[in-house]
Amino acid sequence: MGDKSIQKKNYIVEKARDVFRRRGYRAVTMKDIVEACEISRGGLYLYFASTRELFEAVLEQELAGVSGIMETAGTRAETPGEIMLIYLSNQKKSILKKKDSLFPAVCEYLFENKLSGNDNPVRNQFDRTVGELELLIRDGVEQEWMICDDAAAAARNIAYIIQGMRITAQTTGLTADDVDREIEYIMGTLGMVIE
Repeated sequence: MGDKSIQKKNYIVEKARDVFRRRGYRAVTMKDIVEACEISRGGLYLYFASTRELFEAVLEQELAGVSGIMETAGTRAETPGEIMLIYLSNQKKSILKKKDSLFPAVCEYLFENKLSGNDNPVRNQFDRTVGELELLIRDGVEQEWMICDDAAAAARNIAYIIQGMRITAQTTGLTADDVDREIEYIMGTLGMVIE
C-alpha cells in the first residue's frame, strides 16, 4: 500500500472513530462512514468490506495508543509507588472522560461478536495490563514501597476495579470523589497512603 493509500485508510479510520464514538457500534452503517468521510461507497469498500472490519481497525488503533504502565509514568516517577499513583491518576482521567469515549461502542462490539481467547483484543489488553501491574507490585514489595502477599491477585483486582469504574461511569455515573475513594482503597490495600 502506497503512502497515499495509507493516509486515506488512516483518514477513514479517524473519521469512523468519531462516528462510532457518537453512535455506538450497532447503529453505524457503511453509509454513515461514507458521509462522514465524504468519499464514494466504492472508495470506502477499497479499504474496508464491512462496519465490523472498520470498527476492528478503529479498535486496533485505539488499543495501540494505550501506553503501558511504565511508559505512562515516563520519567516523572522514580519509585513503584509513584508509578502506581500516576497510573491510577491517568485511569481516573480516562474513566471520567465520557465525551470522547469509544467504550460504549466497544461494549456493543464485544457483546455482538462474542470473541474469545486471543481473538479478543480488549481481553488481550486487559491481560497485558494485569501483567504490568503484577510486575509493578512485585517491584514495590521488593523495594519496600508496597505490602502485598499475592501480587498476581492484587493486579487482577486492581484491573477489575478500574474496569468496573469505567462501566459505572458510562452507565450510572461516577464523580471524581467516587474514583478518588477507590484509588485510596487500592493504595491502602498495598500499604500505601495518599497525602
